Amino acid sequence: MTHAQLRKLIVGPIATVPTAFNNNFDIDHGHMAAATERWIEGGLTNGRSTLKVAASIGEGQLLREEEWPHLLQTVVEAAKGRVPVLGAIHHKDTLRTIEDAKRAVDVGVPALQISPPIFNLPSQDDMLRFYGAVSEAVGIGIIIYATPWLNHGAILPQTLARMVDFEHVVAIKWSAPQEADYTDVFQLAERFNILDNNNDPVGCHKLGGHGFLIDGVEACPPFYLNLWDLILQGQYEKAQAKWDAFVKPFGQFFGKIMSKSGSDSKVAKGMSKIMGLDLGPPRPPSVPMDEQELAELSSFLIEQGWPVPDHPAK
Repeated sequence: MTHAQLRKLIVGPIATVPTAFNNNFDIDHGHMAAATERWIEGGLTNGRSTLKVAASIGEGQLLREEEWPHLLQTVVEAAKGRVPVLGAIHHKDTLRTIEDAKRAVDVGVPALQISPPIFNLPSQDDMLRFYGAVSEAVGIGIIIYATPWLNHGAILPQTLARMVDFEHVVAIKWSAPQEADYTDVFQLAERFNILDNNNDPVGCHKLGGHGFLIDGVEACPPFYLNLWDLILQGQYEKAQAKWDAFVKPFGQFFGKIMSKSGSDSKVAKGMSKIMGLDLGPPRPPSVPMDEQELAELSSFLIEQGWPVPDHPAK
C-alpha cells in the first residue's frame, strides 16, 4: 500500500481495541473475531476509522512474544479488508522492533504504531536513527507515537521534521512535550497525518490534523463518528460542545478508577461491557471495574446519549 493510500485510511476516531481474554487470562481468539465483526458493523470501516490492536488499551505490552502476532492475524482475518488493522510495538530497541515489525508484515497489517525505545534512554538523534532504521527495514506504514509523559519518550517537532524523507512514516500520534507548543508539529501536516492524543480533536483538525484517539471508540462507534462528521463539516462549535460535555467528566472518572488499580484496558473494557460486549478481565495485577464503578460509568454514558442496552435512549 502506498504512502498516499495509507494516509487516506489512517483518519478519524482511531479505535484502540481491547484484547479479549478468558477467565484464565488467555486470548480468546473466537471472541476477538466476533468483536471485530461487531466493530465493523458499528461503522468502523475503511476511510472512517482503524482498529489498532495490541496497543496499550489492548495490553500489547503485556502479551507474550508468541501471542501478539496471532492476535493480529485473528483480527486481520476477521476484518477481511473492511477496516485497516494496525499493530503496535512498545518501547523496544531497534533490532527487536524490526523483528517484530516483520512478523506484523507477515500477518498482513498495513501499518504499525511504534513507540520510542525509552529503555535505551534515547537522545533526539537516537530517535532519528531508530525510526530511520525501521522505515528502511520494513515496507509498511509507521505511526510515530510521541509519549512525552514517559522518561525519554518525548519527540520534538524539529526531530520529526527531520523524518520527512523516511519513506514509510505516514502519521504522528501527537502529544506535545514541555519544550514545544502543540501547534508546532502541524507544519508537517502535508507530509504526515497528525492524530490528536491531547484531548483536542477539534483544534487538531483546525490546524490541519487528520484524526484523534480516546478510550472507548470501539464501545460506541456512532458517538465518535458523529463527532468526527461534525468536525469534517466545519461545525466546530457544536463538535467542541459535544466533546467538552464528554471528555472532562470522563477524564475525572478515569483518574478515579485508575488511582485504585491501573491499566488503560480496564476502563475501555468497562465501556464495552456496558454496551453489551464483555471482553473479559485485564491481566493481573490490574483488576476489572467493580459493579459500583460500572453503574456509575453506565449512568454517565446514558446521560451522554449512548444507547446502553436495557435503557431507553435520551
